[in-house]
Amino acid sequence: MNALPHLLVVEDDPELRLMVARLLRQNGFEVSVAGEAREATALLRQRRVDLIVLDRMLPGESGLDLCKRIRRDSAVPIVMLTALGEEVDRVVGLELGADDYVTKPFGSRELIARIRAVLRRGAGARPDELRPPRALVFDGWRLDPATRQLRDPDGALVVLTGAEFDLLHVFCRNAGQVLTRDQLLDLTRGRSASPFDRSIDVLISRLRRKLRREAGQTDLICTVRGGGYLFAGTVAA
Repeated sequence: MNALPHLLVVEDDPELRLMVARLLRQNGFEVSVAGEAREATALLRQRRVDLIVLDRMLPGESGLDLCKRIRRDSAVPIVMLTALGEEVDRVVGLELGADDYVTKPFGSRELIARIRAVLRRGAGARPDELRPPRALVFDGWRLDPATRQLRDPDGALVVLTGAEFDLLHVFCRNAGQVLTRDQLLDLTRGRSASPFDRSIDVLISRLRRKLRREAGQTDLICTVRGGGYLFAGTVAA
């Protein structure tokens, strides 16, 4: 029997931490909890974690700083949980590597739905993609859907979050085609709408940084004025 997904809840409010942990356990997850960044770091070193529910405002090292530090060498999915709902706050969290963002107060079903959606995105192929996946090569880069890994032209592994991998995979499968933001949201998240109107832009910005090897090199992901985005790489299976 498959093990339950293991979630780490990092929240400094004891009552909210207990409530979220209880909710997640009731919905079929194994849960560990931490009240601040240092405790969370220790737990991450001790065992595998499938997803982190991370409060933005923590005592000491903030949730944003912890997210940034985790992203240096890990693609573990992160759902930010915060009372700050302005667009600039959402964008900062996404820029630093968060996969999704839920603002307080939140509905229990919304939180569970977003966590499950992020876990599905990181689990591999969607149900309509059951044929054996083939590695895709573009401009010397190699994207492997089977292992969900990206390697640069020198063969070095490039760490991608689940959302970044899914977006790059969609671009590779639709190279040379202009894709709107709504199409990209639908193809990567299985939904045509999102409360984060800049989430795709932020993910593309992150991908561009990771795909840009030399200063002045032309971006593989091009912005089409009034249209969306186009992947300019030549892709071969």
